[in-house]
Amino acid sequence: MGRLNLILVCSLSLLSLCLYPYLTSAQLSPNHYAKICPNVESIVRQVVQQKFQQTFVTVPATLRLFFHDCFVQGCDASIMVASTGNNQAEKDNSDNLSLAGDGFDTVIKAKAAVDAVPQCRNKVSCADILALATRDVVALAGGPSYTVELGRFDGLVSRASDVNGRLPQPGFNLNQLNSLFAANGLSQTDMIALSGAHTLGFSHCNRFSNRIYNFSPKSPVDPTLNKQYATQLQQMCPRNVDPRIAINMDPTTPRTFDNVYYQNLQQGKGLFTSDQILFTDTRSRATVNSFASNSNTFNNNFIAAMTKLGRVGVKNAANGKIRTDCSVL
Repeated sequence: MGRLNLILVCSLSLLSLCLYPYLTSAQLSPNHYAKICPNVESIVRQVVQQKFQQTFVTVPATLRLFFHDCFVQGCDASIMVASTGNNQAEKDNSDNLSLAGDGFDTVIKAKAAVDAVPQCRNKVSCADILALATRDVVALAGGPSYTVELGRFDGLVSRASDVNGRLPQPGFNLNQLNSLFAANGLSQTDMIALSGAHTLGFSHCNRFSNRIYNFSPKSPVDPTLNKQYATQLQQMCPRNVDPRIAINMDPTTPRTFDNVYYQNLQQGKGLFTSDQILFTDTRSRATVNSFASNSNTFNNNFIAAMTKLGRVGVKNAANGKIRTDCSVL
């Protein structure tokens, strides 16, 4: 019944895209590696914990890496592939250049640790390792832990051109967000829950500078922005600021996975238009209010959305493989 509901939210033109993620999801199982590599989860978790102790950036970097991977060609670790002389890979598309290296490093180190166990060598996909690492960083930042479905194969292609139009942009409105997520079998509630990942991580000033300097001829500052917050952003991001300067997405609890992101939206403190629109648009406001007032409600919806996200475009033995090197096709 759940699958039927997901299909119904899709327009006819997107039906094949909506159906596709679920064609191979039946192969996924929490116990996929029980006999192949029974300790895979503890091996990955140990590496993630070590990376987390080295730098907190590991958390938002890995979480964002998983999202960017799944929305382009499905959850197949195609984001991990390095460009070659005759192929520009996904990671080198302009939308992915801001992905922090610590996410890639986490997956590469976890893959090496898994393959160091003779029983596990070349048996666990990079895609599954990324999915496990994502769950682990969320938990380390204070978020919920959850069961990860496993059994993905790694993709056979990675093209920068495939990224175009498949990732949400900072200026998106609710219709644009819903259309993009629906194309991946995800509902508006899923989209709002996954947006809560912005409780962690950072953005560069140029991604939102139009909201604090050039919003419109009549109003240089976006009127939906909290005035005090807008002033703070202008102080942190003066007009000719170094583009490498990074600003926390959540100005209140930037190092904790919590529901404060939604409370920020209620106060006009969403960094991107695509964040604040979730509250200013009446069609999504009730969900924001629900998540803001109850952390358990948010956590449960986040887990459900992450599980569905992890099923998008899953590859099998017929159209994927287990990579020995995550960066090489």
